[in-house]
Amino acid sequence: MNAASSSARLQAALAVGTRADPAHVDALVARCAIEPNFFVRDMLTWALTRLPAQITVSRLCAELRSERAQARSQALHTLSKIGDVSAYPAVTRSLRDADDEVARSAWRAAVVLVPDDERDALAAELASQLGRGGRDVTMSLSRALVALGDAIEPVLRTAMASADPAVRAHARATDLLRRDPDAGFDAAVDEAKRIVALGPEPAAEAGC
Repeated sequence: MNAASSSARLQAALAVGTRADPAHVDALVARCAIEPNFFVRDMLTWALTRLPAQITVSRLCAELRSERAQARSQALHTLSKIGDVSAYPAVTRSLRDADDEVARSAWRAAVVLVPDDERDALAAELASQLGRGGRDVTMSLSRALVALGDAIEPVLRTAMASADPAVRAHARATDLLRRDPDAGFDAAVDEAKRIVALGPEPAAEAGC
């Protein structure tokens, strides 16, 4: 898995995954942290999903404390693919990661792993990140929130009343996307910005 050629590394990861030998778990996790090629990383994740969760989950959760952002992000991605809910507490500690890519991976993993009785708390935690980052970050957060279904309604109502216009616009865009998933994220953002720019509708004049 350390060959100079990405195609050779891809074949090596495929071979390791096909054999599904637990002895390779440390090598797979370590390679995830430094592998530059997206397709090879995806194959490494696949190879890890082929191993028993009782071996991989604790090792991947330990990676969430790594100083290397890619190690944290890839571990979160792999945990979401394994789908073991016991990893959820470790995932939630990464929701506010300072690195946007790590945070996005954490948001996606959290909505996959969240137990039913934690959905409201997760919705509130994700909503606290509204207004963060550029297009890709805001889109990832909106999609994660929408995946939580009805649990996001109260937190979006609160966010749409925020004093921060970026938070209000992001919350409105998320709400529009929730109501009409086919509208597309960019269209929802444009509409939300228009609504925020117009401000609240004036109250109707009282009759004489």
